[in-house]
Formats: sequence, structure tokens, C-alpha cells
Amino acid sequence: MKHSLDKESIQALSNYRLQRAKETMAEAVDIASSAYYNTAVNRLYYACYYAVNALLIKNNITVQTHAGVKQMLGLHFVVTQKLAPHYARFYTQLFNYRIAGDYDDFVSFDKEMLDELIPQAQDFIRAIEELIHKS
Repeated sequence: MKHSLDKESIQALSNYRLQRAKETMAEAVDIASSAYYNTAVNRLYYACYYAVNALLIKNNITVQTHAGVKQMLGLHFVVTQKLAPHYARFYTQLFNYRIAGDYDDFVSFDKEMLDELIPQAQDFIRAIEELIHKS
């Protein structure tokens, strides 16, 4: 689905979402340092989600759901080889962790897991930002 926004509005909205991604990434790091690991995973997912949203908006792609965001990332950027497949796998992994952490009982993430996920999420956001600047 296409946006009905003008080019300047698309740019402004994309920039806003990318800024939200960076702020949410900082929140995730802070929350993880306080040992709230499930909440940190949630924030990592949303940081990456906002970044992908910024990319989709910049490319005039509208989606309505989290699953749709994931699907459009794969269709428009991984299949076309603009983004390496490991980024899509990472995003899917975070998507699944977020759902498990938010909705499943007895799920708990730990420091070791966050120590791995945080740099991967930072790298993911950098890769998405590079694509945004190429768009």
C-alpha cells in the first residue's frame, strides 16, 4: 500500500521514526543495565521495529501490522538483496522473543542473552539507517 503523504512529510516521518529507534535503543541499554531483561528485549524489538518502519515509510510502503512490517522488510529489501538475510533473521528472532516475553508465562531472558542481542540490534539499526540514506 502506498502513502498519500507528500515527499517532505514522508521524509519528516521517516526521520522521526529513526530518531524513535535510536531513543528506544538507548532505553533498552539502560533497562538492561538495571537487570529488567524481559523489558529490555521488548525495547530492543521496538527500536528495530521503529527503524524498519522509518525505512518502509521512506520507500512509500505502508503496513498495518507488526507481521506486515516483517514481511515487507523481507520482500522489499532482503529478496532484492539490498539487505543481508541475517538481518531479517535477527529481526524475526527479536519479533518472536518480544511476543514470548510479553505474552508467555515463565519466559525470562538473562544478561548473557542481552549482551548478545544489544550489539546485534545496534548493528541492525545502523544497517537500516544506511538503507534509508540510500533511498
